Amino acid sequence: MTTTMTQAMFKNFLGNSPVWYKQTIIAFLVINPILLFATNPVVAGWVLIFEFIFTLAMALKCYPLQPGGLLAIQAIVIGLAGPETVYHEINNNLEVILLLMFMVAGIYFMQSMLLFIFTKLLLNVKSKILLSLLFSIVAAFLSAFLDALTVTAVLISVGVGFYSVYHKVASGKHHDTEHDHTDDAKLDSGRKADLLKFRAFLRSLLMHGAVGTALGGVCTVVGEPQNLLIANKAGWDFLEFFMVMAPVSMPVLAAGLLACFVVEKFKICDYGTLLPDSVREILTSFDQEQEAKRTQRDRATMYVQIAVAIFLILGLAFHLAAVGLIGLTVIVLLTAFNGITEEHQIGKAFEEALPFTALLVVFFAIVSVIHEQHLFTPIIQAVLDMPRDVQPGMFFIANGVLSAISDNVFVATVYINEVVAALQSGKIDREQFNVLAIAINTGTNLPSVATPNGQAAFLFLLTSALAPLIRLSYGKMVFMALPYTIVMSLVGYYAVSNFL
Repeated sequence: MTTTMTQAMFKNFLGNSPVWYKQTIIAFLVINPILLFATNPVVAGWVLIFEFIFTLAMALKCYPLQPGGLLAIQAIVIGLAGPETVYHEINNNLEVILLLMFMVAGIYFMQSMLLFIFTKLLLNVKSKILLSLLFSIVAAFLSAFLDALTVTAVLISVGVGFYSVYHKVASGKHHDTEHDHTDDAKLDSGRKADLLKFRAFLRSLLMHGAVGTALGGVCTVVGEPQNLLIANKAGWDFLEFFMVMAPVSMPVLAAGLLACFVVEKFKICDYGTLLPDSVREILTSFDQEQEAKRTQRDRATMYVQIAVAIFLILGLAFHLAAVGLIGLTVIVLLTAFNGITEEHQIGKAFEEALPFTALLVVFFAIVSVIHEQHLFTPIIQAVLDMPRDVQPGMFFIANGVLSAISDNVFVATVYINEVVAALQSGKIDREQFNVLAIAINTGTNLPSVATPNGQAAFLFLLTSALAPLIRLSYGKMVFMALPYTIVMSLVGYYAVSNFL
């Protein structure tokens, strides 16, 4: 059957996305100009926002950059925002863009050190409860000083590595043999029960680690992209940001770790599965082989990574330069002293960061529509007209709900800009601005663990090669995140309402 040009173009449009999704995006693009002409820019602007949130919520069907970018381009073409306003937004948030471009790429070159840390934890700690707590604590600490996406990437690498090693041996092959670990056909029937337990074990550890990135990510300016954006608007440096967030972030951290203990102890929501002894023996044997193969050059690489990691922490703590510039320094140091000199080797480090950086610029285009059409002004004014002591809690709830269903960077960008405008107009004073900025930051970081839509680290895990191997679906992730969502949201709301 001959394919017509129209059919070919439709198949190419948004690639392998479902047909209904393609049709929906086309419908959006057709409706928007008609709606603008038939009603007014405010109505058309609100519809555009809901359409954009739809693309974020459907990120598993198609990466939001393409459909969201088409909506943003159309918004500029039909006059809902001007290119000058978009450029102004980008210019104001250049430090956030530099953070995503260079810091995430810089941490990429530390992966062998981070992989080493998590490997030793997995094999040397026998207690599942203690191991879960350590995974969560280490992920929280690393995310506070590095980047949640990179820490999650390391967790995924550890999970895929160990799963493939066990699957290979369970299929009757040696460590060094070629093997497809996605195929269970040749699996030893006597090891299938252990494989099911191993999958459940890895699922729980990966979820503890992913939640740990949220617990640590809320604490510092580099933990999540929106943190730096909020810090820039508020004028807070690294230490000041940590201190102002501490009345909320520290109680939530303690409550999150307590939740980790409880779900493992009482086997709640698919947690509590132990690592089978047969699996531990295989993984330990493999680790010993790898240790024996490690050369002096490999050890030298590890020492350089440790030294640069210490520099990174000190550089951030003492605000030696803009965060993105510190990230670029990390790239130069790690590549120069570890023999990474070819362009294609360096280019791999940017594969993870640049798509999200491009998506962030699209965010700023949508934010420009919100600014020019004053879409959020009535909502913000309604909250600001409430009693002063009620406002922080309401901001926390509003940001939390929106972040759970869309994206926390987008939500934080919109709300912090509106609060800045309220400060500049004299609607609120500086003290109240600080409190609301804290509520926005914690509101976008904590309740957003409810779904993969809200947390980039969760979405990254869900769309990784590891997720199908350990049977981690969207529904399973929401189910396993539920205890954390409840605890972190309630403790966060109480702290915002009472401790600020």
